[in-house]
Amino acid sequence: MNRRIHIIGASGAGTTTLGKALAARLPHVHLDSDDYFWEQKYSKQTPVAARLSRLRADLERQEPWILSGAVCGWGDGLRDTFDLVIFLWIPEQLRLERLRAREYERYGDEGLPGGSKYEDVKTFMEWAALYDTAGPEVRSLALHEEWMAGLNCDVVRLEGDMQVEERVAAVMHHMSR
Repeated sequence: MNRRIHIIGASGAGTTTLGKALAARLPHVHLDSDDYFWEQKYSKQTPVAARLSRLRADLERQEPWILSGAVCGWGDGLRDTFDLVIFLWIPEQLRLERLRAREYERYGDEGLPGGSKYEDVKTFMEWAALYDTAGPEVRSLALHEEWMAGLNCDVVRLEGDMQVEERVAAVMHHMSR
């Protein structure tokens, strides 16, 4: 059984959703990289050494686990700990629609023009829109492809607009082989 699963993809691709759904079916605990990356959610980053130390401790203490959210760059030293990496990709337009809805759910009218969170949401959405076209210097498809090329474990690629249960079934099928 794959005891150490990592799920990566663009923001809005569904890594956290899939991680939670798999953890509900498997004996794995679900961890999310955002909980380590952010000291203050979405506004202040945790220093790299501190986030990595905390994440390593939790991974060692809680196996089997599923870690959703990319750790490329700051977590490169974890590459050899993964038994299975799942890569999610969905079309840009759908992903950005999901993110807009999520940001509205999170901030409401404050995330709209004139609202106190508008500039933060605008900056985030501009960054997220770069995923498919940016180079490996930022969190992007190019970075994820480069990062996955250096892995020594199985990689399952789930691409396209799939329902969560379809993704779960594809991963479970892969794990049963």
